[in-house]
Amino acid sequence: MNIRRCAAALAAVAVIGIPGSPAFAASPSPSGKAALPDGLYGSTDPKYDGVWRQSLALLAQHTAGVRPAARAVDWLTGQQCADGSYAAFRADPARACDAKVMVDTNSTAAAVQALAALGGHDAATGKAVAWLKSVQNKDGGWGYTAGGPSDTNSTAVVVGALAAVGEKPAAVVKDRKSPYDALLGLALPCSGDGAGAFAYQPDKKGKLVANADATAAGVVAALGQGLAATGAGKDGGAGKDGGAGGDAATAKCVGDGKPTAAQAAANGAAYLAHEVAKDGYLTSVLPGATAQPDYGNTADTVVALAAQGGAAQAKKPLEWLEKHAEAWAKQSGPAAYAQLVFAAHATGADPRDFGGLDLVKALNATGPAPEATDAPTAGDNAGKSTKSDGGGHAAVWWTGGILLVVVIAVGFMLSRRGGKRVQQP
Repeated sequence: MNIRRCAAALAAVAVIGIPGSPAFAASPSPSGKAALPDGLYGSTDPKYDGVWRQSLALLAQHTAGVRPAARAVDWLTGQQCADGSYAAFRADPARACDAKVMVDTNSTAAAVQALAALGGHDAATGKAVAWLKSVQNKDGGWGYTAGGPSDTNSTAVVVGALAAVGEKPAAVVKDRKSPYDALLGLALPCSGDGAGAFAYQPDKKGKLVANADATAAGVVAALGQGLAATGAGKDGGAGKDGGAGGDAATAKCVGDGKPTAAQAAANGAAYLAHEVAKDGYLTSVLPGATAQPDYGNTADTVVALAAQGGAAQAKKPLEWLEKHAEAWAKQSGPAAYAQLVFAAHATGADPRDFGGLDLVKALNATGPAPEATDAPTAGDNAGKSTKSDGGGHAAVWWTGGILLVVVIAVGFMLSRRGGKRVQQP
């Protein structure tokens, strides 16, 4: 799901001076004097997306069976404020957070998903979830900042965080309203334009307008899943929190009244399937510019379609990404590579051979060298051989063979020298 848009939009505003949701939104480059923090992924200024891209990178690595470098994980845990929240980036994490530190729900929830997946960070994730609960809105949802109006994207990434730590999102309520109540309140009816889609927020007149970005996020959240969502079974089985699967490519929006979460997920997936049916990708338009392919939202659509209806439903946009996304990911950095890893994960594709691109190797190269890269997770690339990126089984066997040759050679030398002991260094 493309919840990165809040950070990306802020970055875009800083670069071009106008609001929007660009397909190619990169953070501004750091000044020549500013050194990037040790352990951080990416080479651009982390001001707007440091925690977000770090969280996605770590989560994607874990999804692909990579154990990240300890200092990369330490950087993320070190960004947390004492109350459990996260800001997009803190240049001086040793300084206590105050009212000037702009913490947000998206960074906090993304960090929770990454740290929960890695394990061993219960204290940090517990504090973060407690903070998220403390800023839940009365409609059951969350805005980007504490107290801000609920939006689909922010509510969705928090749902993913709750699920990641084993909580049932439906049980997290404020004034008897759960996150699903907020999401359903942002789902468009089955009549009119954008039928079945999710809106980001109501517009100034209170009208709900279909938004593909928000729809991809809403579908996955309505299924009770997070950023690294898993695909539904061939029969379109239920999601983790009671959502139902289905054939998104042929499904129609159902239910004129208030739908269930499962119905909203199916309706949103049907909308997305219709949007990518012709070309295989979504588009994004900046003011005064022509429409361009939106790689990030297309990747999130793949995850949403697969989570709802299985890999077959996401085949066309997945194949388009495999052919066209390399340049975008290279320009956009670790979060983009992570999104493609999530798309591969949801569909059962091989992230080490994504249209000929080794996403895992490329992602690893954007940050500190991982501690291990040879342990694909269960269910990922089942029955497939994986390519080594310098730390896989092939490297282990090669190293073992060299050691064996060395041992034999040393033994031979010792026998030739009358058994003279070789001193250990």
